[in-house]
Amino acid sequence: MEKLLFTLSFGFAALILATQAGWAEPGCAPRAKVLEALAQTFGETRRSIGLVANAQVMEVFASAETGTWTLIFTRPDGLACVIASGKAYEAVREPLPAKGSPA
Repeated sequence: MEKLLFTLSFGFAALILATQAGWAEPGCAPRAKVLEALAQTFGETRRSIGLVANAQVMEVFASAETGTWTLIFTRPDGLACVIASGKAYEAVREPLPAKGSPA
């Protein structure tokens, strides 16, 4: 398990370095390059999407095989930035609490 975590940490570092090359903002690159790296390096696919402030798009990518996940924000100009990444991704589907009950 330690060997896997060690290997994954180098993989994430390589992804961040690869997306930084030639770009002014650390951890950012054109969205197509980030998605290609996530798919080829980690086997991650998009699992969720949403809008955030300043018309940015937030996306979570994950792999069922490795359990890795990555959170990216994409700006309106197409630049995508890796915000966070980790392991042990698990999709959860929980019912909403009834109105008036504590969450």
